[in-house]
This record gives sequence, structure tokens and C-alpha cells, in this order.
Amino acid sequence: MKWFKNMISDEDGQGMVEYGLLIGLIAIVVIVALLVLGPKIRDLFFNTANEIG
Repeated sequence: MKWFKNMISDEDGQGMVEYGLLIGLIAIVVIVALLVLGPKIRDLFFNTANEIG
């Protein structure tokens, strides 16, 4: 029973879970930013290429 209580209160994996959640949140923010800004950035490059060429 003592082993089970120690296993439940063990916090060694807590840091890894927090890092995983943080990386997931950052990935979601990056994906949303690319979806929102992607067409504007594409148009900027196309317009620049057309002006040069």
C-alpha cells in the first residue's frame, strides 16, 4: 500500500507533461498565425516578384 501511495504522489513526470503542454500550445499558436498571415505573406512575395520581373 505504501508503494502505491508513493507512486501516486511521485512528481518526476510532472515537468515533462508541462513541457509537452507548452510545446503543444506554441504549435497551435504557430499554426493559427500561419493560417491567418499565410495568404498575406504569399501576396507580398508575389507582388514583389512581379515588380522585379
